[in-house]
Amino acid sequence: METILVSLGSGLLQAFEPLNLFMIFAGCLAGLFVGCMPGLGSVNGVAILLPVTFLVPPTAAIIFLAALYYGAMYGGAISSITLGIPGASTAVATVFDGRPMAQAGKADQALMAAAIASFIGGTVSIILFTLFAPPLAAFALKFGPQEEFALMLLAFATFVGLGGDDIPKTIFSILLGLVLAAVGFDIISGQPRMIFFDMVEFQRGIGFLVLAIGVYGVGEMLWTLESTAGKVQMHSVKITVSRMKQNLLQVKEYINSTWVGSVLGFFVGTLPAAGATPASLMSYGLSKTFSKDPDSFGKGNVSGVAAPEAANNAASTGSMLPMITLGIPGSPTTAILLGGMIIWGLRPGPLLFTESPDFVWGLIGSMYVANFATVILNIALIPVFIRVLAMPFTLLTPIIFTLCVLGVFATTDRMFDTWIMLIIGVAAYLLRKLNYPVAPAVLAIVLGPLAERSMRQSLISSQGDPMTFLERPISLVCILIAVALVSYPMVAKFLKRNKAVEAAE
Repeated sequence: METILVSLGSGLLQAFEPLNLFMIFAGCLAGLFVGCMPGLGSVNGVAILLPVTFLVPPTAAIIFLAALYYGAMYGGAISSITLGIPGASTAVATVFDGRPMAQAGKADQALMAAAIASFIGGTVSIILFTLFAPPLAAFALKFGPQEEFALMLLAFATFVGLGGDDIPKTIFSILLGLVLAAVGFDIISGQPRMIFFDMVEFQRGIGFLVLAIGVYGVGEMLWTLESTAGKVQMHSVKITVSRMKQNLLQVKEYINSTWVGSVLGFFVGTLPAAGATPASLMSYGLSKTFSKDPDSFGKGNVSGVAAPEAANNAASTGSMLPMITLGIPGSPTTAILLGGMIIWGLRPGPLLFTESPDFVWGLIGSMYVANFATVILNIALIPVFIRVLAMPFTLLTPIIFTLCVLGVFATTDRMFDTWIMLIIGVAAYLLRKLNYPVAPAVLAIVLGPLAERSMRQSLISSQGDPMTFLERPISLVCILIAVALVSYPMVAKFLKRNKAVEAAE
């Protein structure tokens, strides 16, 4: 323990060197911008700015990119709350309650909750990273395809609570998302499947961002225009010192969801190929399932903002753990970081702590500093973000539509995906008119490919024996928890109905 504290102290001193400190603030600020722009996200931001880092020493370079990663995790909440468009897949769950809060004149409260929850999630995950890096990395290696599938099943189980009381419609929405996720080529045989109308463009599949922006950009915009006849009164928020203090004191309302999201996010983030998106979705689902007022989720519950934001920031740190200790990237962004480290002459793996301790502890120290820097920048810029909501909706609508189109086209470079996004937006609007929840469909298309790959790998290795999922302890525990989560809403509803009957009698 003493050795860890000494090493951490030297890492913090290294992070406060003028060049490294400048790189931290520059990375955090760039990350906030990258994260709040639909279609960019941390992956594109790190990839675009990677060549710039060759002008500075390796430690300063990785510190800059890690700070950018942090800033992008924070920034994704900005467009989710102010515009209702997720800046990246990691911020989709933040839209569910962040946007209704903004429409009710509580945008500053939502942005403050997102910033504080992100800070707590980041801090918890960095402490866990510092203390338990080697054993957690070794535990993550025990996750084979069976465990990965069980974890995805657990994530799907949390979706049941996202669709309200109508579980059949929720299941239909999940199945619809799984169908869209299956479009493209079969991952085992390589045969094309679900190629609608024999159009070759479908062979590349339907990207998650295309679906998310279509549903929460175009679909939400059409729904708002119809339900308000275009006369949307956006609530202007006057930022005062007393209001900021009030928002800070509100942390006690969502602190429990934040702790759960922080620990869950870090654990899920350490698993190879999992990442921040499943972590944020699972955290949101669990918070709603075990909330005292689950019906308020999706209508502006501040815990619905805090839980996913804490989870995605914790997962971003967790995903760096297997990269540093094992040389295995935990997310697409850390895969780019891994490539950069190799270019800089560093070899990620178990020996990195002994061969390049200054680099490792400098990076860990910079995480603490970057976490503080990002939360300060985020809170300081809240008045700037709020100004977006002061615009008339007649001006905001074309801006949202333009951002949707540009976000999809800039990411995929295909007009076909832009048309698909528009069609999905109209379909999401129609589903909403029919009272079908669209959130489970969006979330299913994220985890569908991951679940399919791990399930088929498991069945191939076990020669088709489904018992392989129950024979491994970690897999069995995840499946049992998933069954309990699916059963919980139904049992709670049954008990509530019985109590109502007894009270009436």
